[in-house]
Amino acid sequence: MNILVINCGSSSLKYQLISMENEKVLAKGLVERIGIEGSNLVQKVEGRDKYIITKPMNNHTEAVKLVLDSLIDKDHGVISSMDEISAVGHRVVHGGENYSKSVLINDDVLKSIEECSKLAPLHNPANIIGINACKDLMPNVPMVAVFDTAFHQTMPDYAYMYALPYELYSKYSIRKYGFHGTSHRYVSKEAAKMLSKDISELKIITCHIGNGCSVAAIKNGKCIDTSMGFTPLEGVAMGTRSGNIDPAVVTFLIKEAKLSVDEVENLLNKKSGVYGISGVSSDFRDIKKAAFQEGNKRAELAVNLFNYRIKQYIGSYAAAMGGVDCIVFTAGIGENSAVTREGICEGLEFLGAELDKVKNDAATDAEYISVEGSKVKILVIPTDEELMIARDTKEITLA
Repeated sequence: MNILVINCGSSSLKYQLISMENEKVLAKGLVERIGIEGSNLVQKVEGRDKYIITKPMNNHTEAVKLVLDSLIDKDHGVISSMDEISAVGHRVVHGGENYSKSVLINDDVLKSIEECSKLAPLHNPANIIGINACKDLMPNVPMVAVFDTAFHQTMPDYAYMYALPYELYSKYSIRKYGFHGTSHRYVSKEAAKMLSKDISELKIITCHIGNGCSVAAIKNGKCIDTSMGFTPLEGVAMGTRSGNIDPAVVTFLIKEAKLSVDEVENLLNKKSGVYGISGVSSDFRDIKKAAFQEGNKRAELAVNLFNYRIKQYIGSYAAAMGGVDCIVFTAGIGENSAVTREGICEGLEFLGAELDKVKNDAATDAEYISVEGSKVKILVIPTDEELMIARDTKEITLA
């Protein structure tokens, strides 16, 4: 059984074809600049040179067709025909309160995804375009929606509600939703396997740290809280996003700095975070070089602030769960930056979380980085959202 995993952006499309017999990635690729001059596809197959196609693609239907043509290409493909694709799994950013798990896509589901576009205007419309493009080209192939928000729907009401007039929740659905759910779900399951325990017995804190960052508290296999909120802007400081600030800063900037609403929104989402603090970059490699090799004090401040905010969430989630069994680091920075993990873990010994610096510096895959005998285990686990999507798609289409 081969599952095609599709992740559509407004002008891009990421894909993987996964054989579910052994969960092997047969091919993966990226289509960029859809509807823009210079559009291209880059496909990777293990043991082969990259397959690159540069040609105009006016819309996502043309992009999906090019993906399918590349997968069955006589010289560069990995399957002989589209009939070898059993199902398609689509990443969908926002499912609102309607979905606490992945679902088979039908007209009602598509309508719900459309209704949630007001909550994710940059993502859901692109996800819908990808779904419709696949339906046009593969009308008889079952398709599954896997929502970033679904895993967090187990949060209790006191965790997801904001202290605003209740009618704002009733009328506009203003509440915490959380994101990166597929990643948090995947690594928490993998952590339970590494600990040789049932996830229903564990208290896990997962730290998804990339250009976008979120932390989740997972108790007995269910998310009870997460750092991102109504939008991905809430929570810890990120590459260009501010994370938590006093809401009055917004009105102050509008009144005193004479910024428009759109300008404030752009400032908080694209000009803040470690980029805004450091003035160097949103890339942590550049910031760390500036901080530790060039003596840039603002870059050093950005690093310290970033680590501190994540540490705050770890402490608060340990309190919310009444303890913690393991802390997991994942995503680009969480998996690859030993110095970030060390900075975050410094001072967590009181929780029983003791980092082994040698293991931490050497970690390259799913590994323990805590000292032998540490009460709280510290793990690095590479995330694999595509595999999680493929597993859900297989389970639902075979049910």
